[in-house]
Amino acid sequence: MRENQHIVKSYDEELHHISTRIIEMGGLAEAQLANAIESVVKRNAPLGAETDERDAQVDAMEREIDEAIIRLLARRQPMADDLRQVLAALKIVGILERVGDYAAHIGKRAVELARDRETPAVLVIGRMGKMVRDLLGDVLGAYARRDPELALSVWRRDQDIDQLYASFFRELLTAMAEDPKNINACMHLLFIAKYIERVGDFATNIAENVHFLVLGVMPAGKRPKANKTDSTIVS
Repeated sequence: MRENQHIVKSYDEELHHISTRIIEMGGLAEAQLANAIESVVKRNAPLGAETDERDAQVDAMEREIDEAIIRLLARRQPMADDLRQVLAALKIVGILERVGDYAAHIGKRAVELARDRETPAVLVIGRMGKMVRDLLGDVLGAYARRDPELALSVWRRDQDIDQLYASFFRELLTAMAEDPKNINACMHLLFIAKYIERVGDFATNIAENVHFLVLGVMPAGKRPKANKTDSTIVS
């Protein structure tokens, strides 16, 4: 009996360790995103370059957690609720790695943008970034607390970012049409805005996985999405 209790305790500790590392990875990805957005808004090229370079830390955490998950699957062969935890963890880790990638992309663009003419349009990037960081922070909290209602709130709020992105997209197109000198800076801002919008999508993907993890089902109905103005800027 004692041996069985030890096995169960060890198993629970492995699951807890994976969840804890995912939360830490999420915090790192969130910090990377915050630095990337700050580098754009404040025209801080060194911070943008540093954000790009530090993406390797997020990648390393992904590999570490993936290896822990694979070991657990091989040794424990989880079933039912435990299997949901493991599958959700595997998906969330992959999503967070993409968040880190997009933060690095924003950092690269910030370096180029800092060399160009200043534009007040970067203030919208700051606003979009704040909205997405709020989503990401809330969904990581939902995962940590296993809170499906908070996850569902994130899932529903992503359309606000879509609407702001669509409006900003049109604003930048107008600015480029009115003055060709704006084209280079506006193109960088278009890419940056799209990267941020995609991170909002990633937050809703995590929200869906948290909902599934806790309740065993995906959120009911179609994911709320505002109309988008483009589909070709970035995949």
